[in-house]
Amino acid sequence: MLITGGAGFIGSNFIFYIHRKHPDYNLLCLDKLTYAGNLATLDSMINNKKFKFIRADIANRTAVYEIFKTEKPDVIVNFAAESHVDRSIENPAVFLETNVMGTQVLLDACRKYGIQRYHQVSTDEVYGDLPLDRPDLFFTEKTPLHTSSPYSASKASADLLCNAYQRTYGLPITISRCSNNYGPYQFPEKLIPLMIANALADQPLPVYGEGLNVRDWLYVEDHCAAIDLILERGKEGEVYNIGGHNEMRNIDIVKLICKALGKPESLITYVADRKGHDMRYAIDPAFIHQELGWLPVTKFEDGIQRTIQWYLDNRNWWETIINGEYQKYYERMYGNR
Repeated sequence: MLITGGAGFIGSNFIFYIHRKHPDYNLLCLDKLTYAGNLATLDSMINNKKFKFIRADIANRTAVYEIFKTEKPDVIVNFAAESHVDRSIENPAVFLETNVMGTQVLLDACRKYGIQRYHQVSTDEVYGDLPLDRPDLFFTEKTPLHTSSPYSASKASADLLCNAYQRTYGLPITISRCSNNYGPYQFPEKLIPLMIANALADQPLPVYGEGLNVRDWLYVEDHCAAIDLILERGKEGEVYNIGGHNEMRNIDIVKLICKALGKPESLITYVADRKGHDMRYAIDPAFIHQELGWLPVTKFEDGIQRTIQWYLDNRNWWETIINGEYQKYYERMYGNR
């Protein structure tokens, strides 16, 4: 199994999950090691005979073809992506290069060398957003694509490419679209680890607008279990929505983290809202439940406590990440808002 973006948050958790669940699998991790990829995350796997790491860019056709030719992967799971909306607003070009062109290179390699399955890891953000005053509305697999940011547009483009390659070339492709993930090894620019890190340092907790944006939170291990099921029993050409059944307002999550860490809510600082900020995401996972029997098993109140404890127990992992380059980016995002 070739896992692209495996040094990132969800990709690394997927490697750990698959190694536990399928210890006989040979796992090949391909990662460019951008700012969000951290090889230290994979320390426990590096010396494992069933694991191999290759540093490469999925948009580098020569490198990708050589990997396919040499390693002969049977299954590809593509996590490799630029994924932070704020960064996509700053620099859309990087998102198109990795998320669109990189996906095309992988698909072309699959055509050239042959595979049993290619799985594209996508996002619920391709659907746009839902109004706060319609809690009865949810994203389904039939919801039209309606992107709001360069990030979501690039992910929707990649999904459409996958659909086209499946229909035109008969490639065995599946796609999953997940809601917001949380859990161990998440890069500190994302909401939950950012708030944990800042609260522990008694730094301001920057919240966009009034913090009323609603997200459907999915514990990362539940997401990994869903992808594993799709690989085993999913229908070629199908899209599966993976949701957490955990809708929460951003401000309520921040207050929960303050309470768990014994920090005052006075640390919360409201900053000017993000451009084109989606108000609500909510997935209806009925289809994957009906077809494959998957449901999330982690309740948010359990998953968030587990996540907070992980960041408390692994300060060295995330403190070494918060370096000068990240601090400059952080200042650009929140410093003058």
